[in-house]
Amino acid sequence: MSREVEIHVVDTLEGVSSDEWNRLAGTNPFVRHEFLLALQETGCAVPRTGWRPHFLLLKRGGELAGVMPLYLKKHSRGEYVFDHAWAEAFERHGIKYYPKGLSAVPFSPVTGPRLIAATHEDRVLLARGAIELTKQLELSSLHVLFPHEQDLEALTEAGYMLREGVQFHWENVPGGYPSFDAFLAAMSHDKRKKVKQDRRRVADAGVTFNWLRGAAIDSAALDFFYECYENTYREHWNPPYLSREFFEQIHAAAPDSIMLVIAQADGLRLACALNMIGDDVMFGRYWGTKEFVSGLHFETCYMQGIEYCIANGLARFEGGAQGVHKMSRGMLPTPTWSAHWVADPRFAHAISEFLDAETAAMDEHIEELEAHTPFRKKS
Repeated sequence: MSREVEIHVVDTLEGVSSDEWNRLAGTNPFVRHEFLLALQETGCAVPRTGWRPHFLLLKRGGELAGVMPLYLKKHSRGEYVFDHAWAEAFERHGIKYYPKGLSAVPFSPVTGPRLIAATHEDRVLLARGAIELTKQLELSSLHVLFPHEQDLEALTEAGYMLREGVQFHWENVPGGYPSFDAFLAAMSHDKRKKVKQDRRRVADAGVTFNWLRGAAIDSAALDFFYECYENTYREHWNPPYLSREFFEQIHAAAPDSIMLVIAQADGLRLACALNMIGDDVMFGRYWGTKEFVSGLHFETCYMQGIEYCIANGLARFEGGAQGVHKMSRGMLPTPTWSAHWVADPRFAHAISEFLDAETAAMDEHIEELEAHTPFRKKS
């Protein structure tokens, strides 16, 4: 006889056991209790900024068996899966699109579990529970962004429509590249030559790099990173999504999840990239610089990240959203997904037809990209 199943909704993780949540969440740093709680406690993902938490807790016999990060959104900023055309279509027909339901990591286009449970059965229950909540709250729609591959079957079974996207990820070889030079040797002549030229240009400018992780990151390093991070947003005339306090809290709670690449020249720090690490995967997240140096962006954000992964035996480096140009640095096109449930059947039908056509076009695009691999053809 199966134990009684209940699904609860909470507006904060403060009263949820971090040990129980993290037992389910595993090593992905973006869905761990400390990361999501810090987003709330530092005022980054809260109702005032358009993110109202509605986390789902699935319990079996009173024990936590599944969780799902979920927010009510009053806008579509900070998501990286664009649904502005859908919102405009709703508004043209006099129907409210916002608030909508969203299962995602705020401000983070990173793959990871969204239906966080040990079994397929419980993942389906979470997916259906989120739909029931959407109906109860009379929301227009529900969106699950960048779910892990194991979530897709459950989402489809629960009645969601899938949408395909693409990012560019670096993959280590089985057993790991023995060195960065071995990685370069696997690339085609033209791509290898371009990488070496770009790296030489940065080195000739007198730039060197430090890798800092965990306890090696002090307050001065975090201050410098945040100065660079703020500068990137200022250049685009936008305030930053995340606060200095957020990064400080994450570093205090999970220090080994953060790795900084710091570029310096003439004894002064001039650029920084922040990466997040979980188990054997590194995620490139934020970058900024105090001055322009040709090639510095690619070196700081991508080549140093790949070199770190090789040196530390990490299996994958996810370079973030967008960027076909990343292929020339050895990052390959990788499908990403989102899942969508729309309450109004008329809009659901129209969006379904759109997604069918879009997915076919995306498959063709990825196939074309794969034909232009930066690596040498195997004989």
